[in-house]
Amino acid sequence: MTTYDARGLVEIDATVPDVAEVDGERAVFDAEGMTTRKVNLQLRTLVYEQGVREVTIKNPGGLHSLGTGILTRCRIRFEGSLGYFACGMIDGPEVEITGRVGWSAFENMMSGVAVVRGNAGSLTAAAIRGGDVIVHGQVGARSCIDGKGGTVIVMGDAGSMTGFMMQRGRLIVCGDVGPGLGDSMYDGTIYIGGSVASLGVDCVPGEWDDADEEFVARKFRVHGLGDAPELKKFVCGRKLYNYDTLEPSERKLVL
Repeated sequence: MTTYDARGLVEIDATVPDVAEVDGERAVFDAEGMTTRKVNLQLRTLVYEQGVREVTIKNPGGLHSLGTGILTRCRIRFEGSLGYFACGMIDGPEVEITGRVGWSAFENMMSGVAVVRGNAGSLTAAAIRGGDVIVHGQVGARSCIDGKGGTVIVMGDAGSMTGFMMQRGRLIVCGDVGPGLGDSMYDGTIYIGGSVASLGVDCVPGEWDDADEEFVARKFRVHGLGDAPELKKFVCGRKLYNYDTLEPSERKLVL
C-alpha cells in the first residue's frame, strides 16, 4: 500500500515494520536488514503516532539519510554508524550516534542537540541554523559550510575549508585545522585550539574577550566536555562585504 505522510509531501510505503519493543514512552528496535525507508517510517510512527519520546535504533548498518526531518522534541539514539545525510533538517530532537557518520550530517539543523561519539565526514552541519552539534572525533573538509547559526564543537581535528562561507553561529575545533579556515566567511566566530594550516580569504584573528570565555566555558560545561583547551579566535575581516562594488584592482588586493 502506498500513501502520503502526515504533511502530504512524500510518497511512502505505509506498511509499518512494527518491530519495536515499546515500554511507555521508550522504544527499541533493531534495524538490521531493514531499508532506509522502513527504518525512518518506524521511527516516525513511534514518535508522531505513538507518542514515544525516546527511541533507540540498533544496528543502523551505515544506512544513508536516517533520522531526517524529525520536527519535534524527542531523544533518538543510534547504536552504530550512519551513512550520508544523517539527521538532516531536524528541529528539536536530541540525537546521539555511538559510531561514525558520513557526509553532510545534521545539514540544515534548526534546533536540538546532536552528538557523534566517533568521526564525521565532510560538510558536517552544513547550513546549520540552530542547536548544538558535538563531534567527539574528527570532521572532514568544509564542515560548518554556510553556517547560519547554532554551535558546532569538534573535539578533534578538522579538514580544509572549515567554516567556508560561514554567515552566523559559532564553531569550536579543539584540534588542528586544514588550509582555508573561514574562507569567505561573512560573520560568525571560529575558535581553534590547535594549529591552523592557513586562513581563508577575509578570515582574520579576533580579540578574545570575557563573552568568549563565558560562552565556551558554558558550552563545555553543559555538554560534559570537561575543561576547554586554550583557544584562538577568528572572525570575518569584512573586506568582502561590498565585493561586487569594488574596482578590479581593489578586488585583487582583497583576494
